[in-house]
Amino acid sequence: MKEKFIKSTIILLIGGILTKVLGMIIKIIMARNIGSTGLGIYMTILPTFMLLISLSQFGLPVALSKLISENKRSNKKLIFSILPILIIINLVLIILIVILSPIISNKLLHNKDTYISILSMALVIPFTTISAICRSYFFGNQKMLPHVISNIVEDLVRLIIIIIFLPIIKPLGLKYITCFLILINIISEIASTLVLLIFLPRNIKITKEDIKPNKIYIKDSLKISVPNTTSRLIGSIGFFLEPIILTNILLFSGYSLEFITKEYGIISGYVIPLILLPSFFTLAISQALLPVISKEYVNNNIPSIKKKIRIALIFSILIGLPVTLLLIIIPNFFLNIIYNSTEGITYTKVLSPICFFQYIQAPLSSVLDAIGKSKDNMISTLLGTITRTLFLIIFSSLRIGLWGLVIAIASNILITTFYQIKKVRNYLT
Repeated sequence: MKEKFIKSTIILLIGGILTKVLGMIIKIIMARNIGSTGLGIYMTILPTFMLLISLSQFGLPVALSKLISENKRSNKKLIFSILPILIIINLVLIILIVILSPIISNKLLHNKDTYISILSMALVIPFTTISAICRSYFFGNQKMLPHVISNIVEDLVRLIIIIIFLPIIKPLGLKYITCFLILINIISEIASTLVLLIFLPRNIKITKEDIKPNKIYIKDSLKISVPNTTSRLIGSIGFFLEPIILTNILLFSGYSLEFITKEYGIISGYVIPLILLPSFFTLAISQALLPVISKEYVNNNIPSIKKKIRIALIFSILIGLPVTLLLIIIPNFFLNIIYNSTEGITYTKVLSPICFFQYIQAPLSSVLDAIGKSKDNMISTLLGTITRTLFLIIFSSLRIGLWGLVIAIASNILITTFYQIKKVRNYLT
């Protein structure tokens, strides 16, 4: 079990490095082609996109991965039991997006250029859902290589499309560029799913009995997915409301829409991605932890669980600490080399030490999911999101520009992380 955990972590780590490099190349091309204003528009609609993805998946990929790892159920019947739920949810969301996109763009975001981008999300979410379900099957079976290869292919496809077509779309204006950046997810998710399907066993036979949904399996899945979805939903709603609250309060305080969009783009598009660069490592660890700890918790092997948690946290700290120090000391070097800009230096220096705690969140969250305590992840997210939203409202009203957002982000990270640490210690002592 230990060897499999280490092997899974190494595979995910290598894949994470490659996808992070590809992701950074994509961001560099985007930033240098559309500027901070264009990036600001894209980052303004991104919370809406993330919210829709969370809703469309309903936490069922995580539930599927955990239940498969326990090796107590028919994997085929389990997948076909949750598919009807996902189909209904996605259909409802598509209808809601078509109806609500004008309201979100014009009334909430106060930016009509975001309308077609939000509308285009209706076409994308079914493909992200299918891809997530396929990945969860391999996670549950602790087969990480298909996931890694599919992620690399997905980013490569996205990169190639951006390189070829972004110069063609660019003269049409920022609203068409952001729409293009959303829609390319369709092709990249299809490519990713096809790679995953290639790795499926060739001897799979599906019978009528497999297709028939199992009520017990549905109940088991929802027991995990509902708190998981609620947690993601709370975070996504907070993320969704962030640019809306920020824009409305700062406009009321006398700041221009151009200033708000640009500064929000610098923080969300430059600073946060740079600071969270080591997150690929902690994500690799957390993805490897979930199936392993799920199986060991069923067997009541608490000492082994504690050991793996300690290893995960030590490695997360060893990676996060030097990155944090470098970003505090020479943030201008990294901003310039990646984005060809030094905008956001002060934001980076302030947020770097706070985001150090973000690096250990993913492993802690996976541990709580693995031991059946997804409800505590939900509570931690709720506490962090409420604090973040309240601080955003309060400090944005003080006419300190985007520093209200910085304070809100910091409070969210600290509260969520320390709550998760407390709960993991309580359950495993």
